[in-house]
Amino acid sequence: MKLGMPINYAGDFRETIENLRDFEAVGVARVTVPEAYSFDAVSQLGYIAARTDTMELQTGILPMYSRTPSNLAMTAAGLDYISGGRMILGIGASGPQVIEGFHGVKYDYPLGRAREHADICRMIWRREPTEYRGKHYSLPLTEEDGGSGLGKALKIINHPVRERIPMLLAAIGPKNVELAAEKFEEFQPFLFHPEHVAAAFGDALAAGKAKRDPELGELSIVVQATALITEDQEQIDNALALVRHQAALYIGGMGARGKNFYNTLVQRYGYVEEAKLIQDLYLDGRKAEAAAAVPEDLIRAMSLVGPRSEVAERVEAFRGAGVGVILGSPAAATHAQRVEDMRVLAEIIG
Repeated sequence: MKLGMPINYAGDFRETIENLRDFEAVGVARVTVPEAYSFDAVSQLGYIAARTDTMELQTGILPMYSRTPSNLAMTAAGLDYISGGRMILGIGASGPQVIEGFHGVKYDYPLGRAREHADICRMIWRREPTEYRGKHYSLPLTEEDGGSGLGKALKIINHPVRERIPMLLAAIGPKNVELAAEKFEEFQPFLFHPEHVAAAFGDALAAGKAKRDPELGELSIVVQATALITEDQEQIDNALALVRHQAALYIGGMGARGKNFYNTLVQRYGYVEEAKLIQDLYLDGRKAEAAAAVPEDLIRAMSLVGPRSEVAERVEAFRGAGVGVILGSPAAATHAQRVEDMRVLAEIIG
């Protein structure tokens, strides 16, 4: 198991980026930079590559619709080159609010597009000519496809450092999880409850692994968890309150009634009535009540907050659920304490 750390895409995160060497020195093995409708992740990772030596660099997550598969392949190969082989290409579908609202691109066929992205990226990294006929992408684009007919199958000019850069798929729905288990090196769910992984993902993981190419190796699960190692009850309560409000935002506010992937996930964990209540409260504008309705055991299960002994128990629960990378989001008030918490967490993970 590895310890990673996410960069927050909101607010002024320059201090975190400037101080990544401190986290690298205490055992943080990966940094992930998100991209929603924020600053782009790629330029930041290029800067981080120059300021770090050993950290893996994960995009977390690049929306598929905002870049062509070939562009994603070029981008990942470029970051892999300048970092000396440290790139992890994390992709995902995002959602129609962002894709259609911010990018102005139709949100359709996320499952099929993810499969074709994986195929095309790996083809390009192997320096094969861009000859591909899929349902959503055709290379080269022919006259029959609506092109000029002048397109030519090309190989990427440079020689990538690796012909198989690890790919990660952000997934929580059964079909996407199945695809991740079949085609990707890693998959990253959200609001991850390790004790309910079998109920939420078991069938999908089994179906995908049954079709998995052995050359991909074992599937690794990547999860993000708020991290705070302390016996101070006030600090613990404050950190858990942040987790509670974020959970309410996703369970209650991301999507509409009847079409909220996170709400459905929490129902698969067994919190059926609770999930419905949180959504009703949140969409009615009663956000504080929605947060209060998030079950305490769900909050604690998803977090690494509390005394060292309790955090160690949660780490083992994640490990037992197949987690290969924990992205610890340090919640301490000072930089020094955040570094120390990540040092202790790295020690616990081993």
